[in-house]
Formats: sequence, structure tokens, C-alpha cells
Amino acid sequence: MGYVVFVKDVTYLNTGAMSDYMHPMRFGSFISPIASAPQRPVDLALLSEELGLDLVTFQDHPYQPDFQDTWTLLAWVAARTSRIHVSGNVLNLPLRQPAVLARALASLDQLSGGRVELGIGSGGFFEAMATMGAPLLTPAEAVKGLDEALDIIRGIWKTMDPSPLHVAGEHHRVAGAARGPTPAHEIPIWVGAYKPRMQRILGRKGDGWLPSLPWMKPGDIERGNQIIDESARKAGRDPRDITRLMNVTPQYNAESLADLATEHGISVFIMGSDDPREIRKFATETAPLIRDRVEKSRTTSRTPALARTGRAFQDDPIPEVLASRVLMPGDRGYNRYTSGYFRGAKPGVVLRPESFSEVQEAVRFAARHRDVPLGLFSGGHGLSGRSLNNGGIVIALDALDEISISDGSRVRVGPGARWGQVAKELAPFNLAITAGDHGGVGVGGLATTAGIGWFARERGLTIDYLRSVEMVTADGELVHASAQENPELFWAVRGAGANFGVVVSFEFEAHPVSEQVGFAMLTFAPEDITTFLVGWGATIENADATVTGTLMLSSSGPGAQTPVQALIVVDENNPDMVVERLQPFAQLAPMANQSVQMVPYSALLDLPAGGEQQHGHGEPHGHAGLVRHLDHDVAAGLADLLTSHSSLILSIRSAGGAVADQSADAAAYGWRDANFLIAMLGGNTEEVQQQWANLVPKFEGMYISFETDTSPEVLARAFPPGHLNRLRRLKAVWDPSGLFRDNFYIAPDPKGVTGTPQS
Repeated sequence: MGYVVFVKDVTYLNTGAMSDYMHPMRFGSFISPIASAPQRPVDLALLSEELGLDLVTFQDHPYQPDFQDTWTLLAWVAARTSRIHVSGNVLNLPLRQPAVLARALASLDQLSGGRVELGIGSGGFFEAMATMGAPLLTPAEAVKGLDEALDIIRGIWKTMDPSPLHVAGEHHRVAGAARGPTPAHEIPIWVGAYKPRMQRILGRKGDGWLPSLPWMKPGDIERGNQIIDESARKAGRDPRDITRLMNVTPQYNAESLADLATEHGISVFIMGSDDPREIRKFATETAPLIRDRVEKSRTTSRTPALARTGRAFQDDPIPEVLASRVLMPGDRGYNRYTSGYFRGAKPGVVLRPESFSEVQEAVRFAARHRDVPLGLFSGGHGLSGRSLNNGGIVIALDALDEISISDGSRVRVGPGARWGQVAKELAPFNLAITAGDHGGVGVGGLATTAGIGWFARERGLTIDYLRSVEMVTADGELVHASAQENPELFWAVRGAGANFGVVVSFEFEAHPVSEQVGFAMLTFAPEDITTFLVGWGATIENADATVTGTLMLSSSGPGAQTPVQALIVVDENNPDMVVERLQPFAQLAPMANQSVQMVPYSALLDLPAGGEQQHGHGEPHGHAGLVRHLDHDVAAGLADLLTSHSSLILSIRSAGGAVADQSADAAAYGWRDANFLIAMLGGNTEEVQQQWANLVPKFEGMYISFETDTSPEVLARAFPPGHLNRLRRLKAVWDPSGLFRDNFYIAPDPKGVTGTPQS
């Protein structure tokens, strides 16, 4: 199929054209998958990589016998290349079942190291598609099918949700599909949309607009941008999150394409040609000219005031040492700090220090702006998302990601490192630091709270292995805290650290770990949830200390059977011993599925290639509580939650064993006698809230990392009364103005108790 060109020079309706969306400029090729010369499109893809293009794409017309199968070609090219990204342009949805397509994309993304993108369309030649077995759709039906398919594809990739995927669409549906695998990076979905209805769907659900310039009429680009932007805003999204791409042909000169970039926000240009000379010219002449024009436009678009004084926030100049890396809305890279694991936000300014002294400057800057929120961002994985905010300041610590080992088992770790990275670095030494249960969690957030992970019953909490910290306090000073120096501050950091400053370095004492550990995934189908939970609780409490487990459950509605997924780690190198220690759990209820394998501990916290991508939006809703035992009353209350019509996920984590080896007043975290951490995500309805309220009196305490309610009565459950009094007194010493107030704010009180806290 050739490239149809209606016009050579395009003019655009100018009634307030969209400005630059500030995405990085990227360039690619658009190649026909010719079947008669099967190696030719591969050679053109290799040439595209050699020339430094960012992307190679292929048409997808499965009903066209003159073309190779596009998906097979994408996989082959991904295997033959090492850097360039691959995509269909655009994949034909009616002939590619969305759930299977999602799995295929995720698999190829993993195998290629995160180099797969999804360009998708509703199809345009319906009678031809019908000859290949697709239903004969009307254009309206095809658009509706695309809308449904996007939900399925996103749902398959949403592997942090353990519940089965249900999408009851008219044209595409899944009924209880398992999610996964997880892509190696956050695969963007680019939609080939020409009409308003498709563009509105794109604004709600897509990541990029991918039309072809020869098919556009005057005014189409601006009108399309306006429709997409309006739809995005109505959906609570930032239009700048949506990339604007354009397929072009050699007829368009570099100047006219540069105008599209500067005036209409097109940031990805894809050259449609099977002529290697045209691809070479595009890569070596056209692309550099467009980049230069865009860079000049972005440089001169700064306001005169900022051009003279540099970047500023609320008319306050950003400190010179931070200015080169500061991010504000619209800046390239800013979007990374608009999504946590579950929550979305739009900070006013993101400060990105790379040294202790730069953190000091950032804290002093924040202290001058007490009128706006302040977030401390290490990994952004936390459920509540309090590391981000709207309109305020975020101090991003992800550049402080040092991991160094000294003196045998002493480990210095920066707050921006991820626990998966820490486990990987320590693995060759058969060492570990007990941490959370997910490798994407940032060190800073977890190590200032408590740290309940896969070795909790055997090794205790993460804070039990913390030996000292370097931190920047509210007055911008760098302070060392340990059991010997500033011991009261060190006590507070281990459980309430976010209230007392920015920890810039942690020193841990690592502990031994088996070369391999047992990891079991068991799916139970209990007849009675209450009885099962009671049995689970007793079995865990009586298990060997090397056994730690987590239950994951989701609401199923009244009368429906609730499947239960159990994840169990046994810190034991002998497979026979692992099986022996798992045996009591197998007797609890019938099992629908089971898997037991021996893996290195670091594999439990393994991160996908390129790191974990986060795309949370909106406000998460969750609660947490700690209990000593899963007795009948607690179990019955949890069972009631699971009968709700509301969508919710419930987790029950082991928190006992060695956690109780330390005294209750050893650190600010004071709930040492609790054997279980219960957390609920979702269920923001009156019914569920009342059911949770009924459970609260049965709880002994609360774990702040899984709680989104920060009201005073919830704070009172986060710490034993004596601990809270002691923390208020220390807050008056170290942060009397309350600079650090956006993560369970502890109000300073100089009259707080001065003696040993009472639990």
C-alpha cells in the first residue's frame, strides 16, 4: 500500500493554536511490511537504528496478502536491534484480540528491554477485515470496541491489582482474566484518531495521538488538539500527558514540520517511506533542523523576567545550585513527578538535589514557602501518595541512590535507592536488609516508618537494622543521629521520620540470608472465610520463624465464594524443609492453584528493566490496622468487608515473631506485639466505611504507610499515647514551625512528656 498525499503544503486554522506540550522530540520511520521482499523492511529498520532514529513502525493490514504479518515482523526486528523502539502504525484492533494483544506486548517489551510501544486503531476497511473472520462492524461499533479494548489492555497490565479482570463490553470482554505479565516499561498507547468521538476516547484513556498528515484537512490538527485537551481535562487528566505524533511523507519540508512542532505541539515525527535515501535525509537533515527550531522556540518562550533572573517559584528565585535541574509544569521530565503508585498530583515546583548540601538548600527554600504543601519524594511507591502534592514543593531525592558496603555487613544507602536495588547489591554477599515486599519501594519512605517485609517474623523490622542517619532538619542543618549522637532524634526517625527532616543517608547492619529461599503462591477456595482466616492466623503464629506470609483478598459480593491468594516466603535453602514448613498451610482449605519454587531473595524484589513505571491518578483511599491475633471477631469483621458490593482489596501481612524481640519503646514505632498488619485499598462507600469503623476498636494500632486518613483521631491510633507525647516534645525541638507537616503531622508541644514513653 502506498502513501496517499492529498496536499503538499498544508495550512492550518489559527484560532488560538495549542502551544508546545514540552515533550522530548523524537523521530521515527514508517515502513511497509512487504512480503515479496521480506528482508527489506528489516534492513530499513536496521538502517533506522543506525541513523539514530528513535522509533521504527510498520503498517498493519492483516487482510492484505502482499504484506507480512506485522506482529511477527515487530518481534523479529526487536530481536535484531538493540536500541530503537518498535510499534505498529497502527495495529488493527478488530483482528487482534485485546487481552492476548496486551500479553503479547508485555512479553515483547520484557524481552526487548522496554522497547515496545502500542499504536492502535479501530480499523478502516471493515469488509476486508470480515473476510479474515472479524465481525462486520459499522464505524460507530468499531469506535466503541476500541473504547472497551483500552480498558482490557490497561487492565491486563495493571498487575499491582491482584483481583481478576472483568470488562463486560459489547464487542470485547474478559470475565475474570488473570492480569500480567508486567511490561518492562509503561507502554504508551497511541491512537490513530481522526474523528471527534475517537479523539474524546483518546483524551480520556490514551497516551498519544497518531494521525497521518496527508489525511489531515486544514484546521484538523488544531481542532483535534482542542477536543483531546478538553476531554482530558474532563477526565481529570493533564493534556500535557498526551503526546502528539504525526506520520509524515517526504513531500513535507523541514520548515513546515518545524512549524507543526512549535505551533501545534507535535513532538514525534514518523517518516513514511520505503526509500532508504529518504529515511537517511529525514534522519540527518530534517530531524536536526526541527530539533534546532524547537529548542530555540522553547528557550525564547520563557517570560522576560525569568530570562533575566532564572527560574522562580512564587517570585522567589530558585537557588542557583538547584536551578539547572528544577522542574515546573510543562518542563521535560516533569510528568515523572505527577504520578505515584496510586495517586496523581501536579506540584508547583520539583527540586531535584544531587548532594547533601543541595538538599539543605532545598529545605531552606521550602521553609520560605510555608503557605504551600511540601512533599519528600524518594520512590513514590507509597499507597497514600503523600510524597507528591498539588501546587506545592516536592523535594525529589531519587538522585541520592548510593548503595555501598563496608566493614563486612555495614551498608550505606541513599533515600532514593529502591529496595530491589539494595537486595540485588547485597545478594553476592549472601546478605540482606529485611524490607518491604516490593522492590519498587523507595528506601527513604519505608526506613523512616518501620518496614514490614518478607523476613519480618525471622528478622523483625527494617528500622531494627538501622544504625545511624544523616539528615537535614527544618533549619537546613545537616545532623548525624544514632544511638550515641542525638539519640532522641534517632528514636523519632525510626517510625515518624517524615516529621523530623529529610534523611539523606541511612546506615544499616545487613543480616545473613539463605542463598535461595522458598517462595510459595497458593490460591485457596475456602467455603467459609471467617474460619479460614482464624486458621491462617493460628498457623502463621505457630509456624517456624523463617516463615512469613501475606494474604490477598478482594471483595466478591454477598454469597459469592472469595478466592484467597497466599504468598509465603520460607528463609530456608533446603527444598525439603521448605515443603515441610509449608505443609500446615495446605490443610487450611481446598486449593485451586499452587506454586512453590526456590529463588534468591533478591528475585522477590526484582524490578523490570528500566525500573518501575508509576501512573497513579486521582486520590487513593485506604485504611490500615494492627492486631495481635486473627481471632473470630476480627476474622468475621474482615469477612463482612469482603461481601461488599464495593471494589476493594484486602491484605493481611505477617508482622509478628522477631518484631517483638525489641521493646515497645525502642523506637517511635511502638506496636511490637501485633502479629498482623491489615490494609484495605478501595471501598470508599458508606457501607464499607461503617464496616471498617466496626473493626477499629479491635485494632491495637495503625501502620501509617497504608493509611490515607490523616485526621487527628487517626494520628492518635498511629502511636501509643506515651510515644505520641514524646514525639510532640521532640517536634517542638527539631521542627517548631511545622515545616514537615504533610505526612501525618505531629503538632509540636514543648510540654510533652519527657520521660520514657508508655505503651
